[in-house]
Amino acid sequence: MKAIDILIEILKFKSITPKDDGVLNYIDILLPNFKEEFIEKNSVKNLFLKKKFGDGVHLCFAGHVDVVPPGDGWSSDPFKPVIEDGYIYARGAQDMKSGVAAMISALNSVENFSGTLSLLLTSDEEGDALHGTVEVLEILKQRNELPDYAIVAEPTCSKIMGDTIKIGRRGSVNGVLKIFGKQGHAAYPAKCINPVHILASKFKDFAGHNLDNGNEFFEPSKIVITDIRGGMEVTNVTPDYVKVMFNVRNSNLTTSQDIENYIRNLYKDSDISLEINGRTKPFLTNKDSKLVQFLQSSVEEICSIKPVLNTAGGTSDARYFASYGVEVAEFGVINDRIHATNERVSIEEVEKLDKILKNLIEKFN
Repeated sequence: MKAIDILIEILKFKSITPKDDGVLNYIDILLPNFKEEFIEKNSVKNLFLKKKFGDGVHLCFAGHVDVVPPGDGWSSDPFKPVIEDGYIYARGAQDMKSGVAAMISALNSVENFSGTLSLLLTSDEEGDALHGTVEVLEILKQRNELPDYAIVAEPTCSKIMGDTIKIGRRGSVNGVLKIFGKQGHAAYPAKCINPVHILASKFKDFAGHNLDNGNEFFEPSKIVITDIRGGMEVTNVTPDYVKVMFNVRNSNLTTSQDIENYIRNLYKDSDISLEINGRTKPFLTNKDSKLVQFLQSSVEEICSIKPVLNTAGGTSDARYFASYGVEVAEFGVINDRIHATNERVSIEEVEKLDKILKNLIEKFN
């Protein structure tokens, strides 16, 4: 089957996260020469397909089959793909069943390879992502079967097919700061300890503060305030505490501990509590890596454009590969309609992605 034919079929499955709706079983059938392994935990289904051709490198293709709920306002049934003016409309067309279809097609075309090829798919990426790719990688680590390189076919391109390869991602750190004071009458401020005033006294060094200067691939790690609340919604009583919620999309120059140290030092003379949650960590693959160089070359050959290397966007399962020491990069179709009503992908993009992945496999051969 061609990549387009595969895509049309897998778009019909209502694989709303974390359910796969049977699509993983269907994909398993499409790669009969690969050894199958279904890994299920907490009702999350994952599929790992592997074929060893020789003793060379292990190249893994990876992604997710789950999609976000379609929502309302579609011009057609989001799970009945429609082809119109060279585009395929359906939920998951861009994010990321187009990538899945291209990976399957590329793997199916291989007759000889110097090492091992594999495909790792999960139905738990758009949700909590707790029992998907990371679970499979942990099992592979225990068996000493981790890949050397991984390609995640997430939609990465911005305006033109081939314009962007992601070689890293920012981390995401959530925080909650509480500053405690002494409640009292607004007419007698001297008898109160107003936590809002304490917050305000150093707010310019808190809100929007850059914790680092960034680098070639990352913007500065900035403290972004997302919510402030305190008091009883009256005008004559000062609050006993104020709560501030914030997020930092951090580069590889700033850790969760750096963020906590900065804020604690900033309000060191005040009574505070601080909660930091930095489960999603940043990563960066060396731009001179064989994986990145081969992928860039393949994109240039097929798309006649030199892709930009960046780390923009949210998180993806590529971070899990990086945390296990696997060199990883992301490349896929244009992402202008991901998670949107009337999501679509062009047939030309999918065909080019298929060719790029086949070209990449040849370069590793």
